[in-house]
Amino acid sequence: MTATTMGSEEAQSHSMNFSVLGSSAPVLAPRVGKLALASRKTLSTPHYVPLTSRGTVPHIAHDMVRKATAINSLYIGLEDFITRKAPAPVYKIPVTDEESRLRKFIAAAPDVPLIMAPRRFPAIPCPPNNTDTSIAILTSVGFRQLEAQQYLDSIRMLKPDIAIGFADLVYGKTPGVKRRGKMVDRTHAYTQDALQKLYGASVAEEERSKAAYFAPVLPLENTQQSLYLEDLEYEFHDRLSGLALYESASLGFIPEALGDLPRLVLSEPSSPHDLLRDISLGGDLLTLPFVGECSDAGIALEFSFPAPSGAHYQREPRALGIDLWGSEHAKDVSTLSEGCECYTCRNHHRAYINHLLNAKEMTAWALLQMHNYHVMDLFFADVRGSIQRGTFDEDVQLFNRAYVSTLPERTGEGPRLRGYQLSSGPNKRAPKVYGRLDDVSQKFAKSQSSVATPDTDASGLEHHGFAKKVR
Repeated sequence: MTATTMGSEEAQSHSMNFSVLGSSAPVLAPRVGKLALASRKTLSTPHYVPLTSRGTVPHIAHDMVRKATAINSLYIGLEDFITRKAPAPVYKIPVTDEESRLRKFIAAAPDVPLIMAPRRFPAIPCPPNNTDTSIAILTSVGFRQLEAQQYLDSIRMLKPDIAIGFADLVYGKTPGVKRRGKMVDRTHAYTQDALQKLYGASVAEEERSKAAYFAPVLPLENTQQSLYLEDLEYEFHDRLSGLALYESASLGFIPEALGDLPRLVLSEPSSPHDLLRDISLGGDLLTLPFVGECSDAGIALEFSFPAPSGAHYQREPRALGIDLWGSEHAKDVSTLSEGCECYTCRNHHRAYINHLLNAKEMTAWALLQMHNYHVMDLFFADVRGSIQRGTFDEDVQLFNRAYVSTLPERTGEGPRLRGYQLSSGPNKRAPKVYGRLDDVSQKFAKSQSSVATPDTDASGLEHHGFAKKVR
């Protein structure tokens, strides 16, 4: 089956093509495809989309991304670049007519597709509520509202290759019946307005966005958003380039008429087992927060697909990774994974990574991140090969028997948490370390009313300062 997202001249002015090369069914089946964007790398699907912090893959410098990894796309949250009132620097960087301000600002390679969304992923819940014309976001200077029109202007100005549409989402809690209805209505209005203003017939050709637009699909039941999905199928189809789903279960709700569109699954699989399930349902591009989480935890991923020959005959399933904090690795000069050809394994060994972790040296997390992304590159390449051979279901069963179903537990301290990794609740601030200066001053004043020497207080104990550490 071959499909293209190129609509009529009236509908779109960008150039993006998605072809399904092999699948047993139009929906709810694993499939292999090619997603091609003009002047960018062609993405073989299924594949992962690396998550970024301010446009950078955490821990890996841009030059090392190009030299030492096969990373070929970037997911970027616009809220990373928004400041208080004045235009953010990303909007003011000088460019030519054809250049992308976003690409130039983050120094991304010219052939790497940029996928921009309003929020980073996973997103932090925001206390402010979404409105009919805006959504709540978390910026480097606090919470604020991002207007829908501002986001559309950003798409035109920053020129990402793929833009994910606005969605009225509820984070951290289950929405009620009325709230779910409002989510659908608002998301429908956001999508309709965006497609009209970016690609509508009334928009001059030179002003139409060249970004491919992925419409959001809410994490709700089919019946709750059936009218919205019908409009995606019949009213918006010619102007859509793809779908962005916020949970893999929504893959089962995609109408057959939209089966030719690429599907970006914004989910949080807890292990490769969950990831294989998402792929089996027809996911094309997938986000993998667990890769960065494992790197932060000092865990080197170690698994392959299909499972190694004879692995299912072992008494105990294999672990999915190695915790390099353990003292047993202090003198181990073997590679992180047997036979691995990543930059880290070609140049370093377990003992070195163990030393870096215990020294809290940030190079440790950079080397682990490069290794873990290499493991995922091989994993997805083998998954695509398995689907094309027609052995995917059998290979998944073998993998599930050969490996434990959960990633190793975290035992060591990771790098310093960034702001967007912290909870937005009342416990966001770090606990107090030192007592209140006022309290200590009062105690000191009280001690002066008793008999005391210059080196002791009234009780005869030595004192060396006002701030007493609270344990």
